[in-house]
Amino acid sequence: MRYGTVLPGCFVERPNRFIALVDTAEGQVVCHVKNTGRCRELLLPGARVYLERAENPARKTAYDIIAVEKGSLLVNMDAQAPNRVFAEWAAKGSFLPDLQAQKPEYTYGASRIDFCLETARGLHLVEVKGVTLEENGHARFPDAPTERGVKHIHELRSAVEQGLGATLFFVVQMEGILDVSPNDATHPAFGAALREAAEAGVFVRAFDCTVTPDSIAIRREIPVLL
Repeated sequence: MRYGTVLPGCFVERPNRFIALVDTAEGQVVCHVKNTGRCRELLLPGARVYLERAENPARKTAYDIIAVEKGSLLVNMDAQAPNRVFAEWAAKGSFLPDLQAQKPEYTYGASRIDFCLETARGLHLVEVKGVTLEENGHARFPDAPTERGVKHIHELRSAVEQGLGATLFFVVQMEGILDVSPNDATHPAFGAALREAAEAGVFVRAFDCTVTPDSIAIRREIPVLL
């Protein structure tokens, strides 16, 4: 996926989880943060960030923060990007070669699962999780407690028990990561639920991404350490 007009800047502060102040060549601008996670290790004063100009001129914020440099890493931090890049990638048959149809926001049980993929073998549910937390080349998820994430894992496990296929799919929003694992220190219940689901037959996969200031695309599969 590609973005529109992108403007570089220097992060100043994040007054709340929805907005940030960024210094640019056009002056200081108020930006929308397209990620409600903590992102404390990313949005540091002085960090170089990349902004996409909003298409709607009536919006209160003219820009969205979409990426940030963390040392030598360029991290896409757009929380909407993982679903979009997965949809593009899966539509080519890269995930399931016998894909017949792809339905987003599929209601299953008491949840809305990101995707329901139809194949000749039946339905396959996919919940996508974007990963932006990195520590010494290793990715961790989540960066904040996510009861919603635990609920989704339980629904995937239930789907498998009902004879459907199911995958928890990590989109790591940076390149060159060694592996992904549950962030047990932040949310042990998520890790416990994921391990139990994997034992019950839920697939757990992760891919890193090629990231530029104005694009992101799924690159290669990396190990998931449970």
